[in-house]
Amino acid sequence: MSAVVETRAPSFLTHTGLLAVRALRGGLRIPVFVVMQLVQPMIWLLLFGALFESVVDIPGFGGGFQGSYLEFITPGVVMMTAMFGAAWAGTSFVQDMDRGVMDRFLASPTSRGALVASTMVYQSVTAVVQGVVVVLVAVACGARFDGGAGGMLVVALAVVLLTALFSALSNAFALLTGQQEALIGISQLITLPLMFLSSAVMDPSLSPDWVQSVARYNPFDWAVVAGREALSATPDWGLVWSRLGWLAVAALVLWWLATRAFRALQRSA
Repeated sequence: MSAVVETRAPSFLTHTGLLAVRALRGGLRIPVFVVMQLVQPMIWLLLFGALFESVVDIPGFGGGFQGSYLEFITPGVVMMTAMFGAAWAGTSFVQDMDRGVMDRFLASPTSRGALVASTMVYQSVTAVVQGVVVVLVAVACGARFDGGAGGMLVVALAVVLLTALFSALSNAFALLTGQQEALIGISQLITLPLMFLSSAVMDPSLSPDWVQSVARYNPFDWAVVAGREALSATPDWGLVWSRLGWLAVAALVLWWLATRAFRALQRSA
């Protein structure tokens, strides 16, 4: 039994690494896509940062949040960039299915879990790079984050976990539907409501009670809260690690479900 486990673990890691490098090489060939994914977040950051600059003066905003609205919204924009990018992760699976590449993978000893995990790794690397760009732009516009390097590392971890979660979800939808149009529709249907039902751009305490209730169970909001709290001068580390823990559990569950979606693909072949 132990020999089987020892054999499978390196295979999973090796396959994940090789497939992730394949995805990274493909992404480097078309870097314009990575840049294009930054256009909308920059609009949110710069436009909303200016339009709603005064909302931080509302009594009770952010539970006594100390800082500018730009500092409040930056973690939200970082996580928005990660979520929206990861929601498109399944397009690579759809392309592989259309080209017959996925059939060759499934006919080989390639680990099903590694196929999903590799896209999670690729999307996470991309999202972290994009997140760094967003933070640098915010700092150039005057934002200051007292959490320092430690806070930034926590933000990066939250980005990785959030990206892994939505990449796995997108992959599962891609395997179940096999259609680009369906994947796009489902992604938009899920991500936009999750963004607005969170503290990404506005403090939920100023919203109706039902919005606050939804935000507490919103994985996107978990990432936003963890990142914003870690960047503050006096972080509540219990809150940070609890949110990161829930994100990690959700990412693992969705990775497992995405690997099971391969069975549906093979039955329909």
